[in-house]
Amino acid sequence: MKKIASITIMFVLGLIAITTLLGCVALSPTDNSRQLAIAKSFEERQPVPIDIDYSLERYNLIRRTYWVNGQREKAIALPCPVSKPLGYVVLINHGAVFGRFVVDGKVTSLNAYLTPDSEYYEKNGGGSATYLNRWLADVDGAYGSNDSGIFFFTPDGKYIEWKGDYLYSDIPFEVQTPILRIGVN
Repeated sequence: MKKIASITIMFVLGLIAITTLLGCVALSPTDNSRQLAIAKSFEERQPVPIDIDYSLERYNLIRRTYWVNGQREKAIALPCPVSKPLGYVVLINHGAVFGRFVVDGKVTSLNAYLTPDSEYYEKNGGGSATYLNRWLADVDGAYGSNDSGIFFFTPDGKYIEWKGDYLYSDIPFEVQTPILRIGVN
């Protein structure tokens, strides 16, 4: 009898805990509406800037496309009508500094693209879809995704890819190179 009472109490306590957790996490439809209204208000008061005349992100992607496809002369000669900032990056792997570089312009993700990778991103959930998603090739004719990581160019025209941690700033900074010790003394 004590076992049954204990199991029942544990079940009830577990049920109360789960109900409490679900109550804390789930938003009611009223909360969702309120949250959407707040977001819309911010978008109206702080709209996305539409007066950016030139994208350094796209510039880097175009330059990289030429570079990695054997057209380095085009990459080097690609004009940029805006003043590119200088940045500073420190490349880190497992706590060790692997390199420090001045960046011509900006650091860009290897997973940023000039074109979409497919025609459709969502299917119509309410009815039957009458189309198939067609995957699109990137500008170099290849399909798929890139490795995770970043790339950038140095002021003297060198191209660098990095798959690891990094620090980036528009001001020069020093990072002490830690000493790695493996094993026990």
